[in-house]
Amino acid sequence: MQVPVEFLLFGLTLLGVAVFHTRAMRVALLGLLAVAAYKVLFGDFNGAFGFTGLWWHLQEEWVIVANLFALLVGFALLSRHFELSHIPHVLPRVLPDDWKGGVVLLAMVFVLSAFLDNIAAAIIGATVASTVYQRKLHIGYLAAIVAASNAGGSGSVVGDTTTTMMWLDGVAPFDVLHAYVAAIAAFFVFAIPAARQQQRHSPILKNASARMHLDWPRVIIVLLILIAAIAANVWSNTLPPERAEALPYVGATVIGTILLLTPWRRPDWKVVPTAAKGAVFLLSLVLCASMMPVDSLPAASPETALGLGFVSAVFDNIPLTKLALEQGGYDWGALAYAVGFGGSMIWFGSSAGVALANMYPEAKSVGLWLRHGWQKRAQEPQPSILSGQTFASSDKATIRIFFY
Repeated sequence: MQVPVEFLLFGLTLLGVAVFHTRAMRVALLGLLAVAAYKVLFGDFNGAFGFTGLWWHLQEEWVIVANLFALLVGFALLSRHFELSHIPHVLPRVLPDDWKGGVVLLAMVFVLSAFLDNIAAAIIGATVASTVYQRKLHIGYLAAIVAASNAGGSGSVVGDTTTTMMWLDGVAPFDVLHAYVAAIAAFFVFAIPAARQQQRHSPILKNASARMHLDWPRVIIVLLILIAAIAANVWSNTLPPERAEALPYVGATVIGTILLLTPWRRPDWKVVPTAAKGAVFLLSLVLCASMMPVDSLPAASPETALGLGFVSAVFDNIPLTKLALEQGGYDWGALAYAVGFGGSMIWFGSSAGVALANMYPEAKSVGLWLRHGWQKRAQEPQPSILSGQTFASSDKATIRIFFY
């Protein structure tokens, strides 16, 4: 069986991202250019040829692209509002003082993801973790935050793009809800080892500073942005499919709310360039994946759903979900969990992973993510993700990372 050239080009792009992670955006853009050039010159876009086909394809994808870009940039700004509100600095007063505090924090991310986009939940969780662990985050714990955000949204029709697609296609919310059976079980499998690993690496702060006071205007701004995002998500899901897919409602609402509230508290605009670069990287891979000639899937079965979960670590899960909905016959809860949680296996497998990698560039190493993010042994060399500090890990390797 001959492998389509598009898949070969996409595979080379993913390999390049893994090997040349310090130049991940350039590799992704070159891969997108190569795939698009091949499709224009030698292939087609669902029967449309040349630049006309490319134009029609981009028209079909622009809402997803615009929404992801706005959310990645908007939630980066939100995370800075959240950090500057000093909420992360007072949380040690309520979190347990040992490894159980790390589990509770991951549980907060899990629950938030059921109502928010997983990008927001992951960024908020990482912002809190960077404070309570004194900016010394283990890559394994960073991967656990991504996993918690992806697992938490897998059983909610407003918690993830793929489950929202299922809802719009006629799948009842209760037919997705049992994804939480697997998601909750997975949570305890990764959360407890990751929290214990992080506690050994850098213990959680035991006491908050008594002099630290909340910046209430920023607290209110964070709440208003989150409420607006939830409202826009729920409202767009009530629209007919053709209207729901016409505009990037959630992303536009987040950006609009931030701009509207700017006179009250100025956002930290310095985070925008980094967030925008990360968004361009992710969207390059998303567009590459959307151009793959995936016309059919194997017969619907538990094995196929499991396979789609592994594929979603490197292949955008939105077209996979769309094909599965057209095919029918799946256990939708199992599929939602597989394609949602599967993206946690590699840092660029989900938008939440890309968002955190923007905050912590060392996480862009696929090797470190696989080595330390997949819990294997109780004692391993522990790479540090820091904020403008230098720290020698147990394998005598020194890593210097700047937050934002």
